[in-house]
Amino acid sequence: MTLALYAHPFSSYCWKVLIALYEAGTPFDYRHLGSDDGTADEELAAHWPLKRFPLLVDDGEAIPEASIIIEHLDLHHPGPVRMLPADARAALEVRLVDRFFDNYVMTPMQKIVADAMRTVAEHDPFGVAASRAVLDTSYAWLDRRMAGREWAAGAFGLADCAAAPALFYADWAHPIDASLANLRDYRQRLLARPSVARAVDEARPFRGYFPLGAPDRD
Repeated sequence: MTLALYAHPFSSYCWKVLIALYEAGTPFDYRHLGSDDGTADEELAAHWPLKRFPLLVDDGEAIPEASIIIEHLDLHHPGPVRMLPADARAALEVRLVDRFFDNYVMTPMQKIVADAMRTVAEHDPFGVAASRAVLDTSYAWLDRRMAGREWAAGAFGLADCAAAPALFYADWAHPIDASLANLRDYRQRLLARPSVARAVDEARPFRGYFPLGAPDRD
């Protein structure tokens, strides 16, 4: 049975799935979107008319949405590192923190980045300011949460797969204040994790696409 992942190495949500795959050591066919011949892009459109990615295809079944893909992998292609605990209550906490990173870190970060891609006449300073305020609130909450914790919700798992790309790019778009030592240390632990470091390295050739200018770090 062949797994195919339609993804781009610079995409934050693609990182989320790639990290889970790398953690488990699961073999898969990396269908690189944006390649010169366009074959992978055509296949993505055929499998998923919305053309959103990442998209996993497992034995002909198309599975969209990063969190759902990771849960599917955990159920059907488990590895030595499980992304969700077997205990239902513990799994709820993991899912909550996963949604927090997607909704309250990744989403406002992407709004700031998207604004930078618009023409001057199309800029939305109110929306950008609101997004920065959300990030400040999220950073403060996460800093308190990470006090005394190694990973976001128990063992390394789904929540940390969401955290790694969210915090990586959010700190580029709206830097985490130096006073938030717990959160900054957590970000560094994530970047040192081999699965995360692999995703970071695979994305390095595309840093020039970051509209705010990729900082000379990480």
